[in-house]
Amino acid sequence: MVSFEHLTLGDDGPIYRQIIRFVQRGIVAGAIRAGDEMPSRRALSALLGVNPNTIQKACRLLEEEGLIQSRSGAKSYVSAEPELVERVRSQLLAEDARRLVEALRQTGASKEDCMALFQRIWDESERGAENE
Repeated sequence: MVSFEHLTLGDDGPIYRQIIRFVQRGIVAGAIRAGDEMPSRRALSALLGVNPNTIQKACRLLEEEGLIQSRSGAKSYVSAEPELVERVRSQLLAEDARRLVEALRQTGASKEDCMALFQRIWDESERGAENE
């Protein structure tokens, strides 16, 4: 069963998009796998304290994207194929990079300074992962 206990809804856009992004990120990270069962829309609505129509919209869009499959009156399951997972990964990376670049430009940072900062943080992150 896909767990939504770590989803924290905030001011980062419409709630249905936050739910979609949570599922997408879980799938590309491997935390959510093909065949995993989704909670019922009613249960997810109660868990997140969100209007059922918002959950329905998120699930409909996930279905249209091919990330879940649902049948009327039946359970929904994650159905992501490997090539779809790679496409979603690329889309998420591009969206995040665009947001970050825009925020960094607003600070007046140069491309060179940002690239050096990314390299330093990346290297620190790798060293931290090696020490775990």
